[in-house]
Amino acid sequence: MNPLLYDWLPPQGVNILLVLFLSFLIGLEREEHKAGAGRFAFGGVRTFPLIGLTGYSMALLSGAQLLPLALGFVVVSGFLMLSYWHKLSSAETAGVTSELSGLTTYLVGALVYQDHFWIATTLCVASMLLLELKEALEGLARRIAPADILTFTKFLLLTAVILPVLPNEDFGPFSINPFKTWLVVVAVSAVSYGSYVIQRLTRGQGGVILAAILGGAYSSTITTVVLARRSSTGNRPHLFAGGILIASGMMYLRLAALVSIFNSDLMMRLAPWFMALGGLAIGAGWLWSRRGDAGSGENSVEPDPSNPLELRAAFLFAFVFLAMLVATHLAVVHLGNAGVYTLAAIMGVTDVDPFIMGMTQEAGKLAPAEVASAGILIAAASNNLVKGAYAYALSSGQAGVQSLWLLAGLAALGLAPLLI
Repeated sequence: MNPLLYDWLPPQGVNILLVLFLSFLIGLEREEHKAGAGRFAFGGVRTFPLIGLTGYSMALLSGAQLLPLALGFVVVSGFLMLSYWHKLSSAETAGVTSELSGLTTYLVGALVYQDHFWIATTLCVASMLLLELKEALEGLARRIAPADILTFTKFLLLTAVILPVLPNEDFGPFSINPFKTWLVVVAVSAVSYGSYVIQRLTRGQGGVILAAILGGAYSSTITTVVLARRSSTGNRPHLFAGGILIASGMMYLRLAALVSIFNSDLMMRLAPWFMALGGLAIGAGWLWSRRGDAGSGENSVEPDPSNPLELRAAFLFAFVFLAMLVATHLAVVHLGNAGVYTLAAIMGVTDVDPFIMGMTQEAGKLAPAEVASAGILIAAASNNLVKGAYAYALSSGQAGVQSLWLLAGLAALGLAPLLI
């Protein structure tokens, strides 16, 4: 609070002024609502300050005891219930936000007495925003599909419910850490989910290039398959081949972000290369897509990826990640560096994320950092070759041939750091 006010008023007087001010703001917002409602509505610029003063007075009289303050809360709730009952009897539909605002105002007064000024002010401001943004919030609720709400709930389940309760210690001969294992699942899911949300928001507003950028951040393999199949519907091979190259460029940026989260040593080794490869692939893909083709064809593509936060997929990723940790451990112990590199090349055929995330955990422990970084580069290059083969097999025209050569060139550039 401003110390100058205490020179003019006693501390309790300053607190009462703050209660009156905050309660008046809520009452002012409700007064405007009541004027536009055209029917009975609870409270206004006088009622809410009185409720705030009641909360402050009850907190003062209660002292350190909670029971009198709680009884005051119950009494105020009773009056508010009467108001809501009257509102229901006079209208077919009736909201309860004004009555709940009255309860919030009571708590604001009690919090000010306890010197929780920031919490009281924040409650007041949050209440006013929720009340004032009624139409915007209700419109948002109408635009969000139930499936999207369920998806976000699953994201909270993965991050805020499961992750905090897992033990952060190593178990067994392979040093399996449940917390770090699930943290990898959360990080990969968060990156995919972010791209998934943006794709849903921009659906119908972009073409091949936007689909390649967002889809590549989600899954470059899925995006390659979708673009390769769609390329047969239009005579635009350069456009689709460029989009496929852009998607693989986004893969490198995605991997750079994930590696940076979990291993600073690998970040210093790989992030600059991945950023350069990603930027080069995106730039080259965009330039290639700008090259003229014989016909106009179809410029829009709307990949519709599956939900990245299906619990079955999350647990499957965790299982595969653990399997990669064990396989990498055994490869290093029994087969040496060559075993790691062979495993990296094989994993490029499938999803490279579990192997690369496993390398971030093993680097500097069991596997030297240079071996882990080389394995990650090999896995990414192998994945590019496999995507080129997918594009060649699924596309019926020149788009597949161009994609194969472009991705083969990107794979070769991805292995270039091994020669330095």
